[in-house]
Amino acid sequence: MHIIEADSKEEILDHFSIRGRVFIIEQNVPWEEEYDHNDYTATLFNAYDGEKIVGAARLYAGKIGRIAVLEEHRGQGLGRKLVERCEAEAIKQGFNKVKLAAQLESIVFYEKLGYEIYGDIFLDAGIPHRNMKKLLETPDA
Repeated sequence: MHIIEADSKEEILDHFSIRGRVFIIEQNVPWEEEYDHNDYTATLFNAYDGEKIVGAARLYAGKIGRIAVLEEHRGQGLGRKLVERCEAEAIKQGFNKVKLAAQLESIVFYEKLGYEIYGDIFLDAGIPHRNMKKLLETPDA
């Protein structure tokens, strides 16, 4: 498994295909809510198993989001690797903390990675979420 920043047209299409399969098809998120204007300026990441796209994530303005891993590749540490890659990129972009909106069933996953809950439960695309944040350890800290 390897993770890259999606730069080429093919890589960007790979990225959107994973998000479509996980969020639109599997979780019934409306496509107009899944793909938004932030995708134009976000840093997009793809996870590949050989040549096959199996996961995706994005970083936008210090916020990690759209973490998607194909069902048959879950539980193998890929989600953690995607989050860590986003965190490393956030540090490169000058952020000392990151935020994310976690689906309730994913909160324990993020807590194991050092994220803390803040705020109330809210609905995003009809799915209950909680906001979470994490202070990042910068190289000069």
